[in-house]
Amino acid sequence: MKYICLGYADPQIFAALSEKEMNAAIDRCFTYDDELRAKGHFAGGHGLQPPQSAMTLRSVNGCVVVTDGPFTETKEYLGGILILEARDLNHAVELISKHPGVGFGPWEIRPAADLDEMLRESEKRRATKPKA
Repeated sequence: MKYICLGYADPQIFAALSEKEMNAAIDRCFTYDDELRAKGHFAGGHGLQPPQSAMTLRSVNGCVVVTDGPFTETKEYLGGILILEARDLNHAVELISKHPGVGFGPWEIRPAADLDEMLRESEKRRATKPKA
């Protein structure tokens, strides 16, 4: 089963590191990612740019309103996502608890939703819907 792992970062932790310490920490993270890949647990992932580069979209009275920045104001920001293949949630927790990125901030782990059936039903509805 796939788990989406959201890794948050505390910018104060990064700011306290020297360049050498930061490079060592990054290297530990990528080394662990390589271990996850080698064992078939790394199903994908990506780092994110800082929250200042984010845009948030929301529907307000039927219109889409776009604002600068992330949706929430927190001390930590979402630093990246990792898609993990694990037996169950406990296994996902076990794998991520060993990730060196845990030292930069909290991680949130959620089971990926299986939307295949929902997608198939939507495709059927859209295929039979008269064209406007």
